[in-house]
Amino acid sequence: MDKPMPEPTPTTRPFWDGLMEHKLRIQYSPSAEQYVFYPRVLAPRTLADDLEWREVEGGGTLYTFTVADRATAPPWQDALPQLLAVVELDEGPRLTTELVGVDPADLRVGMRVRPVFEDHPEHGVTLLKYAPA
Repeated sequence: MDKPMPEPTPTTRPFWDGLMEHKLRIQYSPSAEQYVFYPRVLAPRTLADDLEWREVEGGGTLYTFTVADRATAPPWQDALPQLLAVVELDEGPRLTTELVGVDPADLRVGMRVRPVFEDHPEHGVTLLKYAPA
């Protein structure tokens, strides 16, 4: 069974286009003086329409994780265990992702992680995953 893939929208297109170039672009709000993730139309707190896309390194810290020994949905039945995580980017925002290239026993909250770009040209999308730095 094929795994579902993201479908970019006009609001999220710059994020997905960046991933296809193996670059991480997230929004920055000058009025809130902070980076923002998930992509949106208005800045949090200020509701200003001043969001701009900026490229960031993508490094971060493992904020939390879970090791799913049961598939979260049928398409992931053959991809166990799933290492689901929240990564806090060095720029501040947190994002949900999947960890790769690591033994579940080696996972530790607070460990440094780096972005991994997983290309799916057949779907016209690149996924952002994370591995130990």
